Amino acid sequence: MLLVLYLICAYFAGNLLFGFVVGRIQSDGDIRAEGSKNPGARNAGRLYGKKAFVLTFLGDAMKGAAIIFIGRLLGFSTAFQLIGLLFVCIGHIKPVLFQFKGGKGISTLIGGLLAVNLWFVPIIIISFLLFYLLYKGFTVPGLFSLLVCAVAFFFIEKEMLPGVIALLIVAVVICAHKLKWRQFLLMRN
Repeated sequence: MLLVLYLICAYFAGNLLFGFVVGRIQSDGDIRAEGSKNPGARNAGRLYGKKAFVLTFLGDAMKGAAIIFIGRLLGFSTAFQLIGLLFVCIGHIKPVLFQFKGGKGISTLIGGLLAVNLWFVPIIIISFLLFYLLYKGFTVPGLFSLLVCAVAFFFIEKEMLPGVIALLIVAVVICAHKLKWRQFLLMRN
């Protein structure tokens, strides 16, 4: 029963869209109706400035980290903590409280990965910089760096299941970016 409650709470924690909150405070508007219509940190930054970017990024990242820390406090395995992270990411991408119109999940995933293991800090930074040199822009290199993190799970955790779950979470976040992948593929042809 505790496991089910943990996953339900993770999903609803994901429903808290910090970009929406920051947008309400900044302009009393709905960030999902402005700019790129994404309630994520990049759109918040474009619309409301650097402070809004930082607040949105940190808020969304903290909910991913919080689910990992709560799972750890409850004594759940790394694999089950990652399932909680999957649920919080799904809650962010498809929030029932916002008619299933949410963000893309990158900040939430980053926060959760960093809470699992701080070794992901240099992995994310180095792999992002390398992919940025190849592709320019932020989205595709960011997604590739998260994919590198998921693969790194196999070496850091030395267990198969956490790595498989990490790959699944990254796949969900990549699927939320389907338009960006189409743009990337068209740009490369």
